[in-house]
Amino acid sequence: MSVMFINDLVDALNQFGVCVKLFADDVKVYIRVLNNCDVQQLQRALDALANWEDVWQLSRPISVSKCSVVNIGKSSVPLSSLHIRNNVLNITKIGIDLGITVIDDLKPRAHINSAVTKAHQRANAILLCFLSRNIDMLKSAFIVYVRPFLEYNSVVWSPYYKQDIEAIERVQRRFSKRSRGLKEFTYEERLKFLGWPTLEFRRLNNDLLWSYKILFGLVHLNSDHFFKLSPNQTRGHGFKLYKQFSSSNADNVGKK
Repeated sequence: MSVMFINDLVDALNQFGVCVKLFADDVKVYIRVLNNCDVQQLQRALDALANWEDVWQLSRPISVSKCSVVNIGKSSVPLSSLHIRNNVLNITKIGIDLGITVIDDLKPRAHINSAVTKAHQRANAILLCFLSRNIDMLKSAFIVYVRPFLEYNSVVWSPYYKQDIEAIERVQRRFSKRSRGLKEFTYEERLKFLGWPTLEFRRLNNDLLWSYKILFGLVHLNSDHFFKLSPNQTRGHGFKLYKQFSSSNADNVGKK
């Protein structure tokens, strides 16, 4: 789908009060649903999407079979009537958004399990396929071919349950233990020899870097959508953050 086709799609859908995100030829449309009126607004946007297809006479129609609805949060408003050209959209609890597995409660375990499985497979393949046991070469192979599975967009899904943190760390722990001459050392000693930090530390460092960029306007994101400054600041700098309590992962979805 060319850019000239899709450029005006955002304007065509925004007039119905929905939010639209585009990436290449993928379109994500979402709205905060509080009542049936919100569902009707979303349906009008879907109707406008079908009309936009007619106006541009696309040679490849919208692939309705690849479209689905994910209800994030605890809304009890039924969404089963949403459709595109009389094709009712499938309602699912899980979806893939730019390589991130998203489930309706926004817990990251499904994505972590998938990433860890792929990372273990890739790490095992490196150790099986590489005839050389040169440490520097194996280190480079792990960094290039395994780490990306475990760190891609980690600021979105960074784990907070100990089980998930340990599952991710286990990939690096096992790989380092199977490296020549390091089996008898502790994990901390192996990391020191390899010059690696823990994966948990790398995620924390990445989180802090992105927090800084967002807070100081170095990226095109509104810091008010992510952070609140602490109201009680008697000393030190003026950028101390206030941690707002949430009873679930999806408490604040759609509020901004």
